[in-house]
Amino acid sequence: MEFITDRITVDSEICNGKPIIRNKLITVQTILEFLSVGESQEEILHQYPSLEKEDIYACLKFACDLMKRNFTIKTFA
Repeated sequence: MEFITDRITVDSEICNGKPIIRNKLITVQTILEFLSVGESQEEILHQYPSLEKEDIYACLKFACDLMKRNFTIKTFA
């Protein structure tokens, strides 16, 4: 298991290795998808009562940190 932050972890045995929140079966991707369609933090917290507001902030920070990296697109034949 790798700790990305104190709230985000990656474990190849959980959720196919996707980043998860505090070892729960809730992926960062799930929370980002809810936010991307306009769900409020309050609605997300209502749907996932085991989460805290800080978990949502951690997901956003995780996504921002990914965008700081450089990416290269390569074409394969």
